Formats: sequence, C-alpha cells, structure tokens
Amino acid sequence: MAERESRPAFYAAAPGALRDWWTLLHPPYTAWHLAYVVIGASLASHTDATRLVVTVLAFFCAVGVAAHALDEVHGHPLRTAIPDAVLWLAAGAGLVGAVALGLLGLSRIGLGLLPFIVVGPLLVVGYNLELFGGRLHTDVAFALAWGTFPVLAGYYAQAERLGIVALMGGAAAFALSYAQRSLSTPARLLRRRVTRVEGALVMDDGTVRDLSVGALLEPLERALSALSWSMVALAIALAVARLR
Repeated sequence: MAERESRPAFYAAAPGALRDWWTLLHPPYTAWHLAYVVIGASLASHTDATRLVVTVLAFFCAVGVAAHALDEVHGHPLRTAIPDAVLWLAAGAGLVGAVALGLLGLSRIGLGLLPFIVVGPLLVVGYNLELFGGRLHTDVAFALAWGTFPVLAGYYAQAERLGIVALMGGAAAFALSYAQRSLSTPARLLRRRVTRVEGALVMDDGTVRDLSVGALLEPLERALSALSWSMVALAIALAVARLR
C-alpha cells in the first residue's frame, strides 16, 4: 500500500520505458475526456461513425498526447524518465495530428469547424504552459477546456451547428469536469507534495481514527476512478444506441 501511495497518480505504472508512456497518457482521464466527445456526438440528431472516429482521434492527439506531454515538461510531475526533447516532440506531433484531422473535416463539415480547430490547440498550449499569466490554468478554464469544449466539438462535427441540446450537454460536462478538478487537485497534493499527515478524527462515541495520506486519498481517488469509468460506459451506451 505504501508503495502504491508513493506513486504520483493512482493509475501510474512502476517506472520503465514503456510504462512511463502509459503513465504519461493518464488513461482514466484521457478516456473520460474522450467520452465527452462521444457523448456530444451522440446528442446530435444523426451520428456518423466516420466523423465520430476522426473527432475522437483528433482529441486523443490533442489531449491524450500533446496536453499531457506539455504538462510533464514542467518538472516531470509524473516522475517519468522521458526526456524533455521527446516530450516536446510528442506534444508537437500531437497538435499537428489534431489540426491535420480537423482540416480534413473542413471539406465535409464546412468553415464552421475552423474555430474549433483554432481554439483547441490554443487551449492545450495556453492551459498546460500556463500562458497569459496562468489565467487559463484555473478550475473553471479546465472545466471549459476539457469538459464543455469536447462536447460542443463532438456535437458540431455531427450536426454542423450548435443548439440548446449541445449547450446543455456542455454544461453537464462542465460540472463533471469541475468536480473532477475539485477531487484531483487535493489528490495530487497528497501524492506529490505531502510527506506526512498528523492528526485524528474523534467520533461522538469516543472512537479515534488516525489520519494518514492513504485515508485521505482513498475517497478522492475512489470517486475519480468511478467517475472515469462511468463516463466511458455512458459514452459507449449512447454511441451504440445511436449507431446500431
């Protein structure tokens, strides 16, 4: 248990060349935010499988690869041994791949897709490099960038417009991502910066429960894990319902 708690994230693998890349991709969180793309697409009146796959791939390149590579450049918070030069290369390749896939969609979807192609990379770079004085590196910006934006982009790629359904779906994703951030911030603090916890909880019946890093982490990460797989399950259910 102590060894597990010493890792920088609950999903982090033991150090190793290939395992470092697994850790870098933040699998539960990447899957969670890709699920928003699928949910957004499934809210449209018609869902095209090809458009959905391309949109998901674009977001995987931008969020799964580029955003997380840029985040790791700053002090290696995940403690991977991946060189900075390789991380910068991965971030650049991810952004190029995402933009290229977006540009491919212009011929079918139209110029209305262009704002998403421009805003997406700006959010990735601005948030993870803490540009503009860190104004994009906030809980609200996180919820908008990694929650609302994927839903709206997924919906627009299908419907070629936005409407009340897309906006309500985006609002739901905002709230869920805000909750994610509210849980993950103290969890990261406990795993990456806290070396010792002191104190106890004294119950009204006199029972004493000692506090520890593990005791504080457990409910936070149990909720994060449940939310991540539940969003993926919901996205799969909606996609199957729409595409069958």
